[in-house]
Amino acid sequence: MTTPFDFARARDLMVEQQVRPWDVLDIRVLDVMATLPREAFVDAPLQALAYTDAALPIGHGETMNKPVFHGRALQSLLPAEGESVLEIGSGSGYLTACLGMLAREVVGIERHADLANQAADRLQRLGIANARVEAADAFVAEPGRQFDAICVSAAVDEIPQRFLQWLRPGGRMFVVHGRAPAMEAVLVQADVNGTRVESLFETELPYLAGAAPVPAFTL
Repeated sequence: MTTPFDFARARDLMVEQQVRPWDVLDIRVLDVMATLPREAFVDAPLQALAYTDAALPIGHGETMNKPVFHGRALQSLLPAEGESVLEIGSGSGYLTACLGMLAREVVGIERHADLANQAADRLQRLGIANARVEAADAFVAEPGRQFDAICVSAAVDEIPQRFLQWLRPGGRMFVVHGRAPAMEAVLVQADVNGTRVESLFETELPYLAGAAPVPAFTL
């Protein structure tokens, strides 16, 4: 008889052996990651790998980022219970769900309609009613409003000005920018005098579609 995989144990080990050692110490973030079933956000054949220190494929060449990245992104942005959040590049919907457990409202944008629909279904099944995912291209879509916080879940070569326009005064955006292997996660804070950029940590992510470097022309 096959012993059922212990997802709860794997979730605890992920938090204690991967996330916490990378200085993710905020209790709200740790509680969310220790509670939310990460395995619900990948296809059945990959569920036993959901808590490993690896990015997992979700289709269209896209991946669900490592747990450590999710923990550090959440702690860096740290939405409050009364705040609204825009997530750009929702993918599997896992980070969308985490943000929904921290904030008042989350709107996710995902350019692949099937991934957006799957993410929306997962949020509904888990009862996370304050988060939704819409099928849209972030370089075409116009949310028509501003948000307290923005989380960009894939890398950009340069931080798009249009994303900054969606921040409320006093708002902040988590984003990874630059070129491999020297990408940098930053927190961009908007105020009346423009924006301030705080360096957070080095990492490497796939680029958001439409945000990769323009290939250099050579003779």
